Amino acid sequence: MAKKQFKAESKRLMDLMINSIYTHKEIFLREIISNASDAIDKLAYLSLTDDTVKTKRSDLRVTVTPDKAARTLTVSDNGVGMSADELEQNLGTIARSGSLQFKADMEKDNAADIIGQFGVGFYSAFMVADQVTVITRRHGEDTAHCWKSSGADGYTVTECEKDAPGTDVVMHLKPDTEDENYSEYLETSRLQSLIKKYSDYIRHPIRMEVEDYRQKEKPADAGDDYKPEWETVIEEKTINSMVPLWQRPRSKVKQEEYDQFYQEKFGDWQSPLATITTSSEGTVTFKALLFVPSATPYDFYTREYEKGLQLYSSGVLIMDKCADLLPDCFRFVKGVVDSPDFSLNISREMLQHNRQLKIIATALEKKIKNELVKLMKDDREKYEKFWAAFGRQLKYSVVEGYGAKKELLQDLLLFTTSKESKLSSLAEYVDRMGEGQEFIYYVCADTTEQAARLPQVERVADKGWEILYLTEEVDEFVINALAEVSGKKLKSVSDPDALPETDEEKAEQEKQAEDAKPVLDFVKETLGDRIHEARVSKILKTAPVCMTADGPMSLEMEKYFAKMEGSSPMGAMKAQRVLELNPSSAPFAALKSALDNEDRDRAAKYVEVLYHQALLIAGLPIDDPAAYTELVCSLMN
Repeated sequence: MAKKQFKAESKRLMDLMINSIYTHKEIFLREIISNASDAIDKLAYLSLTDDTVKTKRSDLRVTVTPDKAARTLTVSDNGVGMSADELEQNLGTIARSGSLQFKADMEKDNAADIIGQFGVGFYSAFMVADQVTVITRRHGEDTAHCWKSSGADGYTVTECEKDAPGTDVVMHLKPDTEDENYSEYLETSRLQSLIKKYSDYIRHPIRMEVEDYRQKEKPADAGDDYKPEWETVIEEKTINSMVPLWQRPRSKVKQEEYDQFYQEKFGDWQSPLATITTSSEGTVTFKALLFVPSATPYDFYTREYEKGLQLYSSGVLIMDKCADLLPDCFRFVKGVVDSPDFSLNISREMLQHNRQLKIIATALEKKIKNELVKLMKDDREKYEKFWAAFGRQLKYSVVEGYGAKKELLQDLLLFTTSKESKLSSLAEYVDRMGEGQEFIYYVCADTTEQAARLPQVERVADKGWEILYLTEEVDEFVINALAEVSGKKLKSVSDPDALPETDEEKAEQEKQAEDAKPVLDFVKETLGDRIHEARVSKILKTAPVCMTADGPMSLEMEKYFAKMEGSSPMGAMKAQRVLELNPSSAPFAALKSALDNEDRDRAAKYVEVLYHQALLIAGLPIDDPAAYTELVCSLMN
């Protein structure tokens, strides 16, 4: 029979479909198996609507047969098969999908869930095969037909023999090259791995002959010293699981089953901390099974870590890590999303602009947040374990994007507070706010113990008001991004306006500042550019001195940027340091007395001591510790 030309133009189109649509050659097996599954689905549907079609669902199957001697890989099904006309229509025209047409025909009855929706899937076979033969017989017909092609040069269709309805796709594999090992697709172990990876949840059994080992029966006349012998046997086995765990109602699945699935699927030796199931029907239909790990992955904070959920289309894996399904704030979540609304052949570039994907991602973001809030409320111990593992990620996510995710994440944040040094959410803090308390107070320090001893904490603590202890570098950036929670502004205890003042208190402070002006001028003169200003403190109660900062950059931010100096082309950024003095303290009185007695040398030493004390309290470095030690010792003479 004369060779026919493809109706879809040229070899260039074939090359485009084979080489551009698919990222990995191994995907061909998924495509051919999915087509076989579709053919079985069509026959099963016909059996429901046509009394002349007699078939048992238990007999329906896909069979994969490698033949090393012939160098062929055959995928067979006992589905509906194709007539000569259907062969022409489905395989003679590139990018025409019989499955898509069948789905369109049946859509009004809501009866068909067909996997393949883009007709290039069959042609992926040419990525690994130099010749493809399709032997098929339509159900209800006696004559079989053979379609054969070596690629874009065309195809032939001839009559042939086939014992039963169905389709065999026989792929003659290309010769191996230095770059490509096509022979791997003839190895049963490799084929099993690909079936489990991409087609594990095809609803029909995928059968294949595999090697197995079993112990030989012990001979009747064997003695006590008989050593068991093993033999290799070839058995046909079902390779795929068929029913996805996420398709079963949660009430029908034990937590142990979820745990085992998670550990096997995502390579974690620990059980997940939380399991989340969700589904939706409507604009986009999908089911999702998500997991929160119990511990931070070893590479979580490295560039090598890849976020993303496994994306399936009706149980067939499309993408192993679809990053667009997860926001960065929840990048630790593992799991699967299954939707019939995606084509098997959709590319990563197309997914990035896919409206359905964005709808699913938004729904998952909301679901994950709600489940974590529920976990915090119902199982605080487990939530605090989650927080220990991934709290830093949530904090970074609040800061990133100029606080774009703060509304989403603020309910999930925990901070240690002055109330029994326990972790508290911001909502819990607000609920405990004292009478007359206007702000949510915080203080920055390296540890909670240091935070509790900072002199600027005293006046707020003495009112019985709770204080957030910020002990991580990112914490103050988080606070600045949040600005307020539940209508309550976040305020540093170092802010001079942190406490309400009466008119009498304001007048008294103004008088103290005026009286102390000569002392303050001397302090500034002595320290020079090391400080921005010396002032009478409104935030100290009994302590003599502390260091604060004016402007948008705090001392904690200065310390952070100092650590980053080596990697920053701008160098370390400096805060505008303010030395705050308590005019009611004994050290201030000693300083004033030295100046009144015109002992400027001793007064200068007092200023240096107070300045260095303020640096130490703030956790800032001292330029010359030895000189400071000598200074203190000289005052003891």
